Amino acid sequence: MPTTTARQPRPSVTVLTTQEREVLYALGCGLEDTEIADALALPEHVVTQRLHRVLGKLALPDRAAAIVHAFDCGLVVPGQGPRRRTAVSGASPRRVGPTPEAGLRVCLLGPLRAWLSGRPVDAGPLRQQAVLAALALSPQRSVSRQELLDGVWGMESPGANVVPVYVYRLRKGLRLGACPDSVIRRDRYGYRLVPGVVEVDVTCMEELVGAAGVAERAGDLAEAVRLCTRALELFRGEPLAGLPGPLAELERLRLVERGVALAQRKAEWQLRLGRVAEAVSDLSALALRQPLNEPVAALLMSALHRAGRRAEALAVFDRTAGRLSDDLGVAPGELLRRARWSVLGGDGTATGRGRAGAA
Repeated sequence: MPTTTARQPRPSVTVLTTQEREVLYALGCGLEDTEIADALALPEHVVTQRLHRVLGKLALPDRAAAIVHAFDCGLVVPGQGPRRRTAVSGASPRRVGPTPEAGLRVCLLGPLRAWLSGRPVDAGPLRQQAVLAALALSPQRSVSRQELLDGVWGMESPGANVVPVYVYRLRKGLRLGACPDSVIRRDRYGYRLVPGVVEVDVTCMEELVGAAGVAERAGDLAEAVRLCTRALELFRGEPLAGLPGPLAELERLRLVERGVALAQRKAEWQLRLGRVAEAVSDLSALALRQPLNEPVAALLMSALHRAGRRAEALAVFDRTAGRLSDDLGVAPGELLRRARWSVLGGDGTATGRGRAGAA
């Protein structure tokens, strides 16, 4: 009598990131790749890449199996969710995917904010928020107790036992349903946020930046600008504002520089597209926030010169040179001097690449 082989259970959708679950949800609702791309405001090739990752993580052979799995695991409910687009002219695409109420969202690109099941939650006192930020900044690995002590308390460490107390409070306040480890899980290496349940704005920003780079390499600068704009919109002020500890201080500096570099990159793409007025507007605002940043000033001078505003471009040089002298006691560097020479010589091709670096 032939024996039957037990069917191996599929991995849970919790192994997927929030973005991958969105793609699986849309696929389960019957949307094609182009429709998913429109609905999620993503390039089609990014949708394809995420779908491949979904199939790999869930050990699924093809799209059809993924659709079945989306129903089997309860991600898609029959009769609910979006449907495929009809050929109605002017119909605007609808964003699909698990709703923001699906888990925990942590925003670090500004003062720390957290939303649980779509509702704002109190992440506790500043040190406790710093612990949550440290976990959110390492989404792909566990963070050890010693790392948390060093990163949040530094030389003021009160002892290793304080970490489990803060983690316990976070798990209690941020848990989904009755499960205490639904958001923060402990393993032999330390603590980590549960993959696929927690969404962090820093991770979303980097995904958008990566997609913008892919669009640039494909020659679609307009799409690159759009994606870069979405990434910059995630910044809500000074990253990790007010959080204590060496880790928060280092990450604050890194993320500020990251935002500046992204804004420069976007402006360079705008200039290549001939969208000079937009570049001037964005760079002017950036220069106000970064008055000592010579690459930003040089790029703004180039944009103003291309817009026929030569006197204003030279005024940017004078203003920046004055601030460098007054605040730092230094003269303008070569990049800023070359930008001035370009304006005086009639060459509007100077760029602001330099100390801030490429994104």
